[in-house]
Amino acid sequence: MGKPIVPSADEVALKWSEETPRRATYYEKNTPASADRWEANTAAAAETFKSAVQAADIARKFAGGVKKAGGEKFRRKVEAVGGARFGPGVTAAKDDMKTGVDPYLAVIGATEIGVRKPRGDPANYDRVKKIGDALHAKRLAVLAAGS
Repeated sequence: MGKPIVPSADEVALKWSEETPRRATYYEKNTPASADRWEANTAAAAETFKSAVQAADIARKFAGGVKKAGGEKFRRKVEAVGGARFGPGVTAAKDDMKTGVDPYLAVIGATEIGVRKPRGDPANYDRVKKIGDALHAKRLAVLAAGS
């Protein structure tokens, strides 16, 4: 038996770029159903994630991955499609933004910070610290609860 015939990377990329956009209807129909599986599978991988981020030499590997991905790809994608997708993406995320920010606004509104002192008074920094501490505690509680 001979070696298998393997298409070139150019051929694969061309076919992918021509065929994949035609799958938008399939994507729209089938992807929402995978959300529950994604959540369950990702949550089940918590210990694997923990092991991975504690692996030997992880900082060097992470930096290497960032360097490999490169800022050029990011820049190219922003320039090619970012502007067109920005507005619709923000509109689609309105309810998510509201849900995400609401608990933190409630914490700010419920935190007693005391009366503002004259400009330069160190007590003014204490007011900021109270807000920061309360927001940090809420962030940790939200992360722990998974909500």
